Amino acid sequence: MSDYSDIEFEIDDPVAVIRLNRPEKLNAFTHHTLAEIRSAVDAAAADPRVVGIVITGNGRAFSAGLDLQVLADINQQQTAPSDSDDPHALPGIFSYLLEVPKPVIAAVNGVAAGGGLILALMSDLRFASSDASFTTVFLKRGLIAEHGSSWILPRLMGISRALDLLWMSERIDAEEASRLGLVDRVTEPEALIDTACDYISRLAAAIPPAAMAETKRLVYRHLGTTYREALREAEESQNRFVVAPDAIEGARSFMEKRPPRFRRLGEEG
Repeated sequence: MSDYSDIEFEIDDPVAVIRLNRPEKLNAFTHHTLAEIRSAVDAAAADPRVVGIVITGNGRAFSAGLDLQVLADINQQQTAPSDSDDPHALPGIFSYLLEVPKPVIAAVNGVAAGGGLILALMSDLRFASSDASFTTVFLKRGLIAEHGSSWILPRLMGISRALDLLWMSERIDAEEASRLGLVDRVTEPEALIDTACDYISRLAAAIPPAAMAETKRLVYRHLGTTYREALREAEESQNRFVVAPDAIEGARSFMEKRPPRFRRLGEEG
């Protein structure tokens, strides 16, 4: 779509694909880039044609993180960045992806470093090209585990592996990332986008979007609750869904031995 300069955004029902498009800068983020990614994600989340979102990069990098000029500007300020004006906004870049009611897949085509790694981490699934690599970088720059990485990495990898990745800040390849639990699929480079898009298409053909959205909400919410709270909330949700149109359609399509026709999020009628 022509409204963007730092990204490419296209919708091919049922998939929205966002491509970071600053390949000469290894798809590093400026403030403008971050705003464009948020705009495209919001547009995809609101579009009934979109069942899931795939985010990838053009060129040889997924993203090298914040642009060096942006980092230099922050360092020269010598004051801590101010909090968001919105008291309800989650802090950290890309934390909003956790609350997008549709599956988000990071299709990591090359290096994912710093903020680029955060983009992958805050996505729901991570598919990686065999050419991909990952590094946290933060501590090597005198920083800490930023933007929620201290929350998500131990849940994906375990505490000691997360600390090792954060402390040493060494680059790991796709196969190592898969072994550690950081990556869900590893593909040949030329198959990466097709694999991610096919995953969304398979979901669209068989799974109700409303149930996917509620399951995503419950999974992330229950990471921070007790099992008693989680079980009670899951039962309340289950009681709503079991009498909803999707459950009726799911049972009917099974009985009639045909593909289900589930309503898309935001779809009328």
